[in-house]
Amino acid sequence: QVQLEESGGGSAQAGGSLNLSCLRSGFTASRACMAWFRQTPENEREAVAFIDVLGTTEQYADSIKGRFTISRDRAKNTLYLLMNNLQPDDTATYFCAAAFGGHCTLPWSEAKTWQFWGQGTQVTVSS
Repeated sequence: QVQLEESGGGSAQAGGSLNLSCLRSGFTASRACMAWFRQTPENEREAVAFIDVLGTTEQYADSIKGRFTISRDRAKNTLYLLMNNLQPDDTATYFCAAAFGGHCTLPWSEAKTWQFWGQGTQVTVSS
Protein backbone atom coordinates (compact mmCIF):
# COMPACT_ATOMS: atom_id res chain seq x y z
CA GLN A 1 0.00 0.00 0.00
CA VAL A 2 1.44 3.33 -1.09
CA GLN A 3 1.75 5.83 1.73
CA LEU A 4 3.11 9.35 1.77
CA GLU A 5 3.60 11.33 4.97
CA GLU A 6 4.69 14.97 4.98
CA SER A 7 6.43 16.75 7.83
CA GLY A 8 8.50 19.84 8.46
CA GLY A 9 5.83 22.48 8.11
CA GLY A 10 5.39 25.28 10.60
CA SER A 11 5.70 29.01 10.95
CA ALA A 12 8.42 31.23 9.51
CA GLN A 13 9.15 34.90 9.08
CA ALA A 14 9.39 36.38 5.60
CA GLY A 15 12.88 35.69 4.29
CA GLY A 16 13.21 32.58 6.40
CA SER A 17 13.53 28.92 5.43
CA LEU A 18 11.80 25.60 5.99
CA ASN A 19 12.65 22.12 4.78
CA LEU A 20 9.68 19.85 4.13
CA SER A 21 10.02 16.06 4.08
CA CYS A 22 7.81 13.37 2.57
CA LEU A 23 8.41 9.85 3.84
CA ARG A 24 7.27 7.24 1.36
CA SER A 25 6.46 3.57 1.82
CA GLY A 26 4.79 0.76 -0.06
CA PHE A 27 6.53 1.28 -3.38
CA THR A 28 9.93 1.18 -5.01
CA ALA A 29 11.36 4.66 -5.27
CA SER A 30 13.06 3.89 -8.56
CA ARG A 31 9.68 3.49 -10.24
CA ALA A 32 8.00 6.72 -9.12
CA CYS A 33 8.16 10.33 -10.14
CA MET A 34 7.20 12.74 -7.37
CA ALA A 35 6.08 16.29 -6.83
CA TRP A 36 5.08 18.93 -4.35
CA PHE A 37 1.82 20.87 -4.55
CA ARG A 38 0.30 23.48 -2.30
CA GLN A 39 -3.22 24.68 -1.61
CA THR A 40 -4.98 27.42 0.30
CA PRO A 41 -8.68 27.31 1.26
CA GLU A 42 -9.46 29.85 -1.46
CA ASN A 43 -7.55 28.23 -4.34
CA GLU A 44 -7.16 25.02 -6.27
CA ARG A 45 -4.17 22.81 -5.67
CA GLU A 46 -1.11 24.43 -7.24
CA ALA A 47 1.96 22.63 -8.58
CA VAL A 48 5.21 23.66 -6.93
CA ALA A 49 8.01 21.28 -7.98
CA PHE A 50 8.62 18.00 -9.80
CA ILE A 51 11.38 15.40 -9.80
CA ASP A 52 11.59 12.52 -12.24
CA VAL A 53 12.04 8.81 -11.60
CA LEU A 54 15.83 8.97 -11.80
CA GLY A 55 16.09 12.17 -9.81
CA THR A 56 17.96 13.85 -12.64
CA THR A 57 15.27 16.22 -13.88
CA GLU A 58 13.61 18.90 -11.79
CA GLN A 59 10.94 21.40 -12.74
CA TYR A 60 9.53 24.31 -10.80
CA ALA A 61 6.61 26.68 -10.83
CA ASP A 62 7.62 30.19 -11.87
CA SER A 63 6.38 31.60 -8.56
CA ILE A 64 9.00 29.73 -6.54
CA LYS A 65 11.82 29.24 -9.04
CA GLY A 66 15.18 30.11 -7.54
CA ARG A 67 13.85 29.90 -3.99
CA PHE A 68 12.72 26.28 -3.59
CA THR A 69 14.67 23.08 -4.31
CA ILE A 70 13.23 19.59 -4.65
CA SER A 71 15.37 16.53 -3.97
CA ARG A 72 15.04 12.87 -3.09
CA ASP A 73 17.08 10.52 -0.91
CA ARG A 74 16.43 6.94 -1.98
CA ALA A 75 18.26 5.44 0.97
CA LYS A 76 15.98 7.31 3.36
CA ASN A 77 12.85 6.86 1.23
CA THR A 78 12.31 10.57 1.51
CA LEU A 79 11.42 13.45 -0.77
CA TYR A 80 12.39 16.98 0.29
CA LEU A 81 11.42 20.54 -0.49
CA LEU A 82 13.90 23.12 0.73
CA MET A 83 12.17 26.48 0.83
CA ASN A 84 14.32 29.61 1.10
CA ASN A 85 13.38 33.29 1.15
CA LEU A 86 9.84 32.44 2.14
CA GLN A 87 7.15 35.02 1.48
CA PRO A 88 3.64 35.44 2.93
CA ASP A 89 2.20 34.25 -0.40
CA ASP A 90 3.87 30.89 0.24
CA THR A 91 1.45 30.27 3.10
CA ALA A 92 -0.47 27.09 2.24
CA THR A 93 -0.86 23.42 2.98
CA TYR A 94 1.87 21.54 1.14
CA PHE A 95 1.29 18.06 -0.28
CA CYS A 96 3.64 15.52 -1.77
CA ALA A 97 2.45 13.31 -4.60
CA ALA A 98 3.65 10.18 -6.43
CA ALA A 99 2.91 8.63 -9.78
CA PHE A 100 4.07 5.61 -11.75
CA GLY A 101 4.61 4.47 -15.29
CA GLY A 102 2.85 6.46 -18.00
CA HIS A 103 1.57 8.98 -15.48
CA CYS A 104 5.12 10.32 -15.28
CA THR A 105 4.88 11.44 -18.90
CA LEU A 106 1.74 13.49 -18.30
CA PRO A 107 1.82 17.21 -17.47
CA TRP A 108 3.31 17.34 -14.00
CA SER A 109 1.59 20.59 -13.07
CA GLU A 110 -1.87 19.07 -13.30
CA ALA A 111 -3.16 17.54 -10.09
CA LYS A 112 -5.02 14.81 -11.99
CA THR A 113 -1.67 13.39 -13.16
CA TRP A 114 -0.82 12.23 -9.66
CA GLN A 115 -2.05 8.91 -8.31
CA PHE A 116 -1.14 9.14 -4.64
CA TRP A 117 -1.14 12.01 -2.17
CA GLY A 118 -0.04 12.67 1.36
CA GLN A 119 -2.21 14.38 3.97
CA GLY A 120 -0.34 17.67 3.82
CA THR A 121 1.68 19.87 6.14
CA GLN A 122 0.84 23.49 6.92
CA VAL A 123 3.30 26.30 6.19
CA THR A 124 2.55 29.79 7.52
CA VAL A 125 4.77 32.75 6.62
CA SER A 126 4.34 36.08 8.36
CA SER A 127 5.61 39.44 7.19
